[in-house]
Amino acid sequence: MNLQISSTGYNVVFDDTLQGLKDFVQKSNYSKALILTDRNTCEYCLPVLLDAIPELSEYDVIEVDPGEENKNIDFCVGIWRMMLDFGADRQSLLINLGGGVVTDMGGFAASTFKRGIDFIQVPTTLLSQVDASVGGKTGIDLGNIKNIIGTFAQPKAVFIATKFLRTLDRRQLTSGFAEVIKHGLIADGEFYDTVKGMDVADLSLKHIKHSVAIKNEVVTQDPLEKGLRKILNFGHTVGHAIEGYSLVHDSKPLLHGEAIAAGMICEAYLSYRINGLPKVALDDIIRTFRRHFPDYSYDRDRYGALLSLMKNDKKNSGEQIGFALLNEIGKCSIDLFVGEDLIRESLDFYSEVTLQPTYLTN
Repeated sequence: MNLQISSTGYNVVFDDTLQGLKDFVQKSNYSKALILTDRNTCEYCLPVLLDAIPELSEYDVIEVDPGEENKNIDFCVGIWRMMLDFGADRQSLLINLGGGVVTDMGGFAASTFKRGIDFIQVPTTLLSQVDASVGGKTGIDLGNIKNIIGTFAQPKAVFIATKFLRTLDRRQLTSGFAEVIKHGLIADGEFYDTVKGMDVADLSLKHIKHSVAIKNEVVTQDPLEKGLRKILNFGHTVGHAIEGYSLVHDSKPLLHGEAIAAGMICEAYLSYRINGLPKVALDDIIRTFRRHFPDYSYDRDRYGALLSLMKNDKKNSGEQIGFALLNEIGKCSIDLFVGEDLIRESLDFYSEVTLQPTYLTN
């Protein structure tokens, strides 16, 4: 298997030995290396990284608290202050070692510090490996509005090693599986058929690489999200709203993949209603996500708050709420705008199907 994919000005390298990262460090001539981690990756993943690259003998560690609730401007200010305290200059390198919060926020911090310094991504979760680390999007949240502040900035390289996945609990691993399934739904029906019935623990480097390749093909054709790249947003208009609401109001907030799974059921329903998705495909999608993800319960009195969050989504045009919707499994349409009544209907539909055990059968 080819161990790397060429993206927009950088390579995505797949290698459990991290030899590619070791070579990168040995060949580079940076004035300083800084490693951004969260508390969990500092404990479980940083030793793995340092063991693989003993040559990385001089570095400083910036540690942040884990969790989406900490992906905000206040934590970025803390990162920038630490970079200053450690004497970082424009020839410094920031190594982002962590999940999507670390890679999103670290990329943003690097792309804005002294108008931009180099950074590399070493994603340690399935979600960050197949989604957040590839494509050049950096970002932070503003309140409970996801990724509303950010830049387009490409890393110097991305290094993916499945050994980091062994540090995850099953819930975190399954969260990333939502994006793997999504890549099949929007662009590769055969891949969807392959992974939909798999146990997430059985995903191999081959499956991860294929998922990344799907996203990479899209983002290299449309790096600034002017057209095709919008298909990657399937499930995210409703899903991000659910995630943002849950983050503030639920005692145990949903993980990204859990919210996006619910969003993809809602948006599959919208695809069926207005974009020609066959009913048999809708039913299959419902069964797939209910097989892998827990149901999320909500009352109708949440709809106003959810719609308010959707109205702040980046995909919107004026007052219209924008969607990417399936027309069949493996094909997706963009720039579809849906009225509030139909969105409410999709939320009702999700609540209804979670009460129907027939959608849990294989």
